Amino acid sequence: MTTTEAGATHGYHEQKAEHLKRLRRIEGQIRGLQRMVEEDTYCIDILTQVSASTKALQSFALQLLEEHLRHCVADAALKGGDEIDAKVDEATKAIGRLLRT
Repeated sequence: MTTTEAGATHGYHEQKAEHLKRLRRIEGQIRGLQRMVEEDTYCIDILTQVSASTKALQSFALQLLEEHLRHCVADAALKGGDEIDAKVDEATKAIGRLLRT
Protein backbone atom coordinates (compact mmCIF):
# COMPACT_ATOMS: atom_id res chain seq x y z
CA MET A 1 0.00 0.00 0.00
CA THR A 2 1.18 3.48 -0.60
CA THR A 3 1.61 6.25 1.89
CA THR A 4 -1.22 8.15 0.21
CA GLU A 5 -3.87 5.61 1.12
CA ALA A 6 -5.70 6.79 4.21
CA GLY A 7 -5.53 4.32 7.06
CA ALA A 8 -3.19 2.00 5.16
CA THR A 9 -1.24 -0.58 7.10
CA HIS A 10 2.14 -1.19 5.53
CA GLY A 11 3.70 -4.63 5.20
CA TYR A 12 6.39 -3.79 7.75
CA HIS A 13 3.88 -2.63 10.39
CA GLU A 14 4.09 -5.78 12.55
CA GLN A 15 7.91 -5.65 12.55
CA LYS A 16 8.18 -1.88 12.99
CA ALA A 17 9.90 -2.01 16.41
CA GLU A 18 12.39 -4.60 15.15
CA HIS A 19 13.11 -2.51 12.05
CA LEU A 20 13.67 0.62 14.09
CA LYS A 21 16.07 -1.28 16.34
CA ARG A 22 17.96 -2.51 13.28
CA LEU A 23 18.13 0.97 11.79
CA ARG A 24 19.46 2.38 15.06
CA ARG A 25 22.21 -0.24 14.96
CA ILE A 26 23.05 0.75 11.39
CA GLU A 27 23.03 4.41 12.42
CA GLY A 28 25.56 3.49 15.12
CA GLN A 29 27.74 1.84 12.50
CA ILE A 30 27.67 5.02 10.41
CA ARG A 31 28.58 7.13 13.43
CA GLY A 32 31.41 4.69 14.02
CA LEU A 33 32.62 5.39 10.49
CA GLN A 34 32.64 9.12 11.19
CA ARG A 35 34.60 8.52 14.38
CA MET A 36 37.09 6.33 12.55
CA VAL A 37 37.76 9.10 10.03
CA GLU A 38 38.05 11.71 12.78
CA GLU A 39 40.59 9.49 14.55
CA ASP A 40 42.59 8.86 11.35
CA THR A 41 41.95 5.11 11.43
CA TYR A 42 43.73 3.00 8.83
CA CYS A 43 41.79 3.16 5.54
CA ILE A 44 41.40 -0.60 5.15
CA ASP A 45 39.78 -0.79 8.59
CA ILE A 46 37.34 1.95 7.55
CA LEU A 47 36.56 0.12 4.31
CA THR A 48 35.84 -3.04 6.29
CA GLN A 49 33.33 -1.09 8.38
CA VAL A 50 31.80 0.45 5.24
CA SER A 51 31.30 -3.05 3.86
CA ALA A 52 29.60 -4.20 7.08
CA SER A 53 27.32 -1.14 7.07
CA THR A 54 26.43 -1.65 3.43
CA LYS A 55 25.56 -5.30 4.02
CA ALA A 56 23.40 -4.34 7.01
CA LEU A 57 21.44 -1.85 4.88
CA GLN A 58 21.08 -4.38 2.07
CA SER A 59 19.78 -6.97 4.51
CA PHE A 60 17.27 -4.47 5.89
CA ALA A 61 16.13 -3.57 2.37
CA LEU A 62 15.67 -7.23 1.45
CA GLN A 63 13.54 -7.84 4.55
CA LEU A 64 11.42 -4.78 3.78
CA LEU A 65 10.98 -5.92 0.18
CA GLU A 66 9.88 -9.38 1.32
CA GLU A 67 7.30 -7.82 3.63
CA HIS A 68 6.08 -5.61 0.79
CA LEU A 69 5.63 -8.63 -1.46
CA ARG A 70 3.88 -10.68 1.22
CA HIS A 71 1.56 -7.89 2.31
CA CYS A 72 1.04 -5.18 -0.29
CA VAL A 73 1.51 -7.20 -3.48
CA ALA A 74 -0.43 -10.19 -2.10
CA ASP A 75 -3.27 -7.87 -1.06
CA ALA A 76 -3.36 -6.36 -4.55
CA ALA A 77 -3.46 -9.86 -6.05
CA LEU A 78 -6.52 -10.69 -3.97
CA LYS A 79 -8.25 -7.51 -5.12
CA GLY A 80 -7.36 -8.17 -8.73
CA GLY A 81 -7.68 -5.69 -11.54
CA ASP A 82 -5.08 -3.11 -12.45
CA GLU A 83 -3.80 -2.81 -8.89
CA ILE A 84 -1.83 -6.07 -9.08
CA ASP A 85 -0.03 -4.90 -12.22
CA ALA A 86 0.83 -1.61 -10.54
CA LYS A 87 2.16 -3.33 -7.40
CA VAL A 88 4.24 -5.84 -9.38
CA ASP A 89 5.66 -3.00 -11.48
CA GLU A 90 6.43 -1.02 -8.34
CA ALA A 91 8.17 -4.02 -6.72
CA THR A 92 10.12 -4.77 -9.91
CA LYS A 93 11.42 -1.19 -10.03
CA ALA A 94 12.39 -1.37 -6.35
CA ILE A 95 14.31 -4.59 -7.00
CA GLY A 96 16.06 -2.90 -9.94
CA ARG A 97 17.14 -0.02 -7.69
CA LEU A 98 18.46 -2.46 -5.10
CA LEU A 99 20.46 -4.35 -7.69
CA ARG A 100 22.14 -1.14 -8.90
CA THR A 101 23.52 -0.40 -5.44
